[in-house]
Amino acid sequence: MEFDFAAILLGLTVLFGVVWGLDRLFLYKKRKARLDAAGEEYRDPMPVDWARSLFPVVLVVLLLRSFVAEPFRIPSGSMMPTLDVGDFILVNKFAYGLRLPAFNNKILDLGEPQRGDVVVFRWPGFTCHRDDGTVVHGGNADCSVPVPNQNWIKRVIGLPGDTIQVRDSEIVINGKPVPAEKIGPFTGNHARPADEELLAYGATIWKEHLGKVTHLIARMPDRMPTPPVPNANMPAVVPDNCYLVMGDDRENSEDSRWWGCMPEQNLAGKAFLIWMSWKGWGTGGVDFSRIGTVIH
Repeated sequence: MEFDFAAILLGLTVLFGVVWGLDRLFLYKKRKARLDAAGEEYRDPMPVDWARSLFPVVLVVLLLRSFVAEPFRIPSGSMMPTLDVGDFILVNKFAYGLRLPAFNNKILDLGEPQRGDVVVFRWPGFTCHRDDGTVVHGGNADCSVPVPNQNWIKRVIGLPGDTIQVRDSEIVINGKPVPAEKIGPFTGNHARPADEELLAYGATIWKEHLGKVTHLIARMPDRMPTPPVPNANMPAVVPDNCYLVMGDDRENSEDSRWWGCMPEQNLAGKAFLIWMSWKGWGTGGVDFSRIGTVIH
């Protein structure tokens, strides 16, 4: 079962607010007068007391997570070496505009993603074109299962209107190759599954210059072929209100090369800080060197 935490918070806020508000409007005065007349100490009924106590707490959490910053945990290695498995990050929720919690409708435009931004978004799923001309989305390549309610994290490579070509780890944007310099081999811990795959395929680390952003990527050309761009799911010209996104672990990232562009309305925010990093019991524990790292 999948849980939408924002929807749960919104539902609890409405529930507690309605219970507390209706009680104060219609029941509180009569109940208080009855207890005062009987000489008894006034107390709210337990459901009302819980609603009154929890409503402001849940409301504050909802507002902070929806409009200020939201925590996320990195579950996979698709953004290595920038983001490691077990990193806990903060996401700026107002970088690209304020959106209604749970519904994700933009109510105030404050900016758009820039090339090189690391963004969190609701995964749109694969796009499938049916024989009858309809377009559907699904959680796998043939769209035979529903799109799961998941937040993903990738780096913005292509902006609306850009002409993009991708061949393996080589990227050409509007006719200009994205420059990158090799730093050296990836070094890691064989006991960690995320590191082991990079080590097994002889991954190398590169410094990539993506517009104004300089960041690290991993390349594993021997791992498996990745889809070129353009392809059936991702056209050469990035559509309006859409973004081409890719992981920094270039051969180990299911991204726009596989399922298409990321719609603007699916944006959740911009990743900006690692506030905690847990490498696992026996494989590093807390990685204090990563705590407080600004995400580029």
